[in-house]
Amino acid sequence: MDSDDSKTTNLAADSDATSTTENDTNASETTSEATSTTTTNNAPEEPAYRDTSNAFDVFHWANEIDEVKNNISVELFLFNKNYTPFRVRYSDTLTASVKAMFMQEATGYIIKEADKGLECREYEKADGEDKVIYRTKLSNVGRAETLIHLIEHEYRNIDSWNDHVDEFKKVKGILAKFTYPSDSGETKVFYIAKGISPSSALKGGTSWELGGDGFEPFSAEVALKMPDDNQVAIIDGTIIIFNQSKFENLFQYDYKSQVIADSKAKELSEKYKLSFAEGLTLNSLLQDRKPLIKKLQALDIAEEMPQDKLIDYADEMQLDLMTDDDGSIIIMDDKDLTTFVNLLSEDYFISPVNGKRYEIKSKKLLSEPEGEPPRG
Repeated sequence: MDSDDSKTTNLAADSDATSTTENDTNASETTSEATSTTTTNNAPEEPAYRDTSNAFDVFHWANEIDEVKNNISVELFLFNKNYTPFRVRYSDTLTASVKAMFMQEATGYIIKEADKGLECREYEKADGEDKVIYRTKLSNVGRAETLIHLIEHEYRNIDSWNDHVDEFKKVKGILAKFTYPSDSGETKVFYIAKGISPSSALKGGTSWELGGDGFEPFSAEVALKMPDDNQVAIIDGTIIIFNQSKFENLFQYDYKSQVIADSKAKELSEKYKLSFAEGLTLNSLLQDRKPLIKKLQALDIAEEMPQDKLIDYADEMQLDLMTDDDGSIIIMDDKDLTTFVNLLSEDYFISPVNGKRYEIKSKKLLSEPEGEPPRG
């Protein structure tokens, strides 16, 4: 690490360094970088993210970063399980370590392994190959896109971690935002994200320091062992995936399940009239709800009961399935969606013995009986 790092690195977490962006008006330049000019206001303006994932060259990017590493500044964010980011400060003495652990570990791996046959392929075609990293569009991964959106669009509203230290058990990961000037003087941005396990942290009240010839009280509220492996980079609308399983866990993204969910959402929308609460869609509600997706996957939507019969079934079961004046089934939240899917699956039952209503968690279709019934 160059000794000038600590002088040239702008500690954005301390000074809230900010930037405004300038859109490239040439639509044919699909590989153009998102750019910005430095300002002195208190928060960064929106970056000009582009969908460049198909043309993005991660090897060129790694070499570019290696050349300008001494002119790169970094800001850190923690984010929780709701993908809410928090600004977090760090000491000047950690500047070199932050850059090495997040940025140079990733670029060094790409540069070194490129000579050994490392390839970058589409994540959607991933098959667990060796010597392969993957790429996908940021727009494909809703939680990652939300996280970047909040940092770039809602920076002024992001809280400091200092006000949320008691919420560490909710932390999902850490994100490093890097900025550097291009040859033309415009500012470029990229991110490195890593997952964090709160269970691996040491808390001050229950930990001791071992130094010299004995124990002393732990001086910090929380000590955190930072992940030293490469996991995820986000560059100009492209996500670079170094570790597939950690990427999927970090952003709760399962491509195959999402493809099935999107397909079933299309079938349901074509057959049933559904009305959603503002801001919700069938696709977004199905996201990451694997039990519902699995249940839908087992159904032949085209052969299921029509809308009027489904509504009658809901009334018979005395379920709170509402409809609007147009006859559309109202879906206000995931509970309404679960009820709707359970109705499609005929998972509600009134016992002929005691008259009580039941939700069937699991059922097995019996084969047709053979011969006469035993008491026919």
